[in-house]
This record gives sequence, structure tokens and C-alpha cells, in this order.
Amino acid sequence: MITGGAGFIGSHLTDRLLAEDHQVLAIDNFATSRRDNLSESDGLTVVDGDIGDREALVKVFAAFGPEVVAHAAASYKDPDAWSEDARTNSLGGANVVEACRESDVGRIVYFQTALCYGTQPLEQPITLEHPIRPDSSYAISKTTAEQYIALSGIPWVSLRLANIYGPRNLSGPPPTFYQRLTEGKPVFVMDSRRDFIYVDDLLEVVVAALGGTGEGAYHVSTGSDYSIKEMFDAVTEAMGHEMEEEVEVRPRPPEDAPSILLDPSRTKQDFGWEAKVPLQDGIAKAVAWYREHGVGETYTHLKPEELKAERA
Repeated sequence: MITGGAGFIGSHLTDRLLAEDHQVLAIDNFATSRRDNLSESDGLTVVDGDIGDREALVKVFAAFGPEVVAHAAASYKDPDAWSEDARTNSLGGANVVEACRESDVGRIVYFQTALCYGTQPLEQPITLEHPIRPDSSYAISKTTAEQYIALSGIPWVSLRLANIYGPRNLSGPPPTFYQRLTEGKPVFVMDSRRDFIYVDDLLEVVVAALGGTGEGAYHVSTGSDYSIKEMFDAVTEAMGHEMEEEVEVRPRPPEDAPSILLDPSRTKQDFGWEAKVPLQDGIAKAVAWYREHGVGETYTHLKPEELKAERA
């Protein structure tokens, strides 16, 4: 079972597992996902459902009988919707864990945000020993679910993620840059750096974790970071877009971390894994998808003032 199975990461994981002849149930409330992310398949069951509804969720578990669960569903479309974040991410996470226990699920793989360490990390790169100190509704509620999973007694892996990008991604710099450049709107970049990883590289870790590799928390990251300007340049190159003048680079606000760089050494050790897809190749695939499907509405967990600055 994949919660959030029609979302960016969830739908890619669904496709990967179907290609490996697994039976997959994808549950999604389609608040931030797209129905065209999933295609009909003999091995796929799609449920339009909400993990915040415990009674309905338990029925889905009982009917499908999942052996393993990938928990990707999350609320993040409104940074001021604290109650909805708590209901979906925290309560929904608890519901998923309880349903897993009642259905004798053998393993849970969770998708956690690197913002569990806060926006002002104490070290770079961030190690797994760094204190957990989330400072946003999204990060607080996501971290609560991770702690319920750890409490459950079920074998689990929590993947604390760098910035994942690729086709179907509708959050963060790549779709925003593509949309604004396509519509002829002004664009600028912030003077900050982030660790970007292509979705197919993430899937290698997820599939191994679902199959029994690892236990506990891991970082999924390249181990190096890029400036937002480098990401912008990769988008314009993939689009074939010629800038009339150099893009404006603005200083980051005081609350923005210069970089959020994760140390992936434990993942490399336990999974024998490292990221392989170069940024330019991954962005070219993402831009090709945006060109064919459009971007439409984008989502972010940024605070209102940060979002205003990003889209100004």
C-alpha cells in the first residue's frame, strides 16, 4: 500500500512497483496530486480516501491486506493550515500506524522532511545525530508521524529527504521557474544552496527499504549542494530559453538557511547506494514533462512572506 500514491513521489513509486509485478493499492485524497499521475493497470487499485478518516482507512487495510506500507501522504499546501497539517500528518500518521499494527503489516517506509532539523541547522552537512527541532507546522506534524512509527514496534525506515525533483513535481524551484519563464513573468533566484536529488535515485532506496534493507532513519541526498542559480541555469538550458540579461540573485532572508545539506553516509553504507543522475539530465526530464503536461497549480510549505518574495 502507498499512501499519497497519486502524488509526485507516490506515483513514481507506484509505477516502479507495478513494473516489478507487485500488487499495489494507492490511497490519495487528491488535495495536491493529479489523477493523471496514475494509469490503469491490472495490478493497481486506487482508492479516493483520506488517512485522517481512521474508520475508512482501517476498512481499506482490511480489504487489501498489505504486506508493506510506504507512507507518502502529507498535507503541505497551506503553511497556515495548522489544524489540517495536524489532522493529516500527525493524526493521519497515527491512523496509518495503528492500521498497520491491526493488519500485521511487516514493514513501514516513511518519507520525512529534512526540515525536521529546523531552518537553522547547527552543522553542515547535517548528520543523523543532529537534534530534531522542527520550526514549522509542516515539519512539526511530519516529525510527529515519524515518532509514532518509531514507537509502533513495526520494522521501519524513515527516509529524511533532500529536495526531490523530477517529472510530476509541482513544488520548489524547477516548476516555479518553468512556469514563470513560460508565462513571461519576472523571475529571480535566492542566494542560497540546496541538495537536489532526482526522483529515480530516491526510488532505488525506497524499493530496497520496502524489501527489507535498513532500519531506522536515513538521509537520501547527494551529499553535495547546488546554488539556486545553478538550478535556474539548468532549467533555462533544458527549455532552450535565452535570458536577455543575467537573472537577479537576491540575498536570502535571515530565517532562510544558507544550505540544508544532509550527510548520506549511513545510506551509502547500509544500502550500497549513491545518487547517480546528474542535475542537468534530471532537469531535462522534468522540463519535458512540464512541456507535455503543464504545471498548473503549484504548492509550497513556505510561510506567506517567503512565498510572496519567491513569486514577486
